[in-house]
Formats: sequence, structure tokens, C-alpha cells
Amino acid sequence: MAASSKAAAKPRPAGRSGDTKGLAFWLVLAAIVVLADQITKTLIVGAFQLGDIRPVTDFFNLVRAHNPGAAFSFLADAGGWQRWFFVGLGIVASAFIVWMIRSHPAERLFCFSVTMILGGAVGNVIDRLIHGYVVDFLQFRFAFLEPVFRGGYFPSFNVADSAITLGAICLILDEILRVWRSRRG
Repeated sequence: MAASSKAAAKPRPAGRSGDTKGLAFWLVLAAIVVLADQITKTLIVGAFQLGDIRPVTDFFNLVRAHNPGAAFSFLADAGGWQRWFFVGLGIVASAFIVWMIRSHPAERLFCFSVTMILGGAVGNVIDRLIHGYVVDFLQFRFAFLEPVFRGGYFPSFNVADSAITLGAICLILDEILRVWRSRRG
């Protein structure tokens, strides 16, 4: 009996204590992002033909666009190899993100950040596997963007891209806060 109480009192290795429940929470959150992304893309594919535009406001349209490349259509005309490159990159990044969440379960903003990136990455990997491209459907137009983007239209994007962007912003915020806390002492 004494041996079992010693084992129970023994601290768990850093990054592993209670991380099964924490990991499950973050994976469910990532799955919600993937589900929202795939539902919205399915609705767009069912209701729009490629190139269709449906104005919603003066600055926002629903569209159907296909992106075989990465952000801002980077490598879109690369001849097809980029599909498998981005699928592989998404799978490797997803595995790394799960490892990071398990390694830092107490860092909630960090875990939220990488979970959003994970959900977005998986959503876009699913598109690449099913279609060979990513379905984009959110389009914004602002006059101040005209010097950078033709007609002021920001490149179309989707829910997965939004989650990745939110995750990246939160990751930067997490790092700023970490540095700020370390300087305060």
C-alpha cells in the first residue's frame, strides 16, 4: 500500500499532467473549425458555379473561387505537384501542432492559437484531397486596397483561412505577452 501512495504522489513529467483531457478539448475545437469550414464550402459548391458572384453589401461578396496554390494563389500555376506538397505539409504541420499542444497544456492562448491553425490546415487539406484545390468564397473589396489588389478586391478566402489567420494573430499576441511577462520579472 505504501508503494502505491508513493507512486500516486510522484509528480508527472512536465507537459504530460492532465494533458489527455486538455488535448481532447483542443482536438474537438479543431474538429469544430474543420466541420464549419467543410459545411460552408459544401453549401457554396452546391449553390454556386465557379466564378459566380453574389453581392451581399457594397464591400462584401459571396463567390466561388478555386485555389490550387497557397495563400494569395502562390504556386497556383505550378503544374499540379503543389497539391501533394501542400497535403504533405498540412499533415506534417498537424502532427507537429498536436505534439506542441501536448507539450504545453497549461498555455491556453498558445494552445488556442495552434488549434485554430490546425483546424484551418486540416480543412484545406481535405479540400486538396477531395477537389485538388481549395474552395474560397469570402470576398471583400475596399478602395484603399486598390494600389495592392486589382480593383481593391482582397483575395477570396474561406473559414479555414480565417481560422489560420486568427491563430497566427493569437500566436503573435501570445509571444508578445510572454516577452512582456519575462521583462516584468
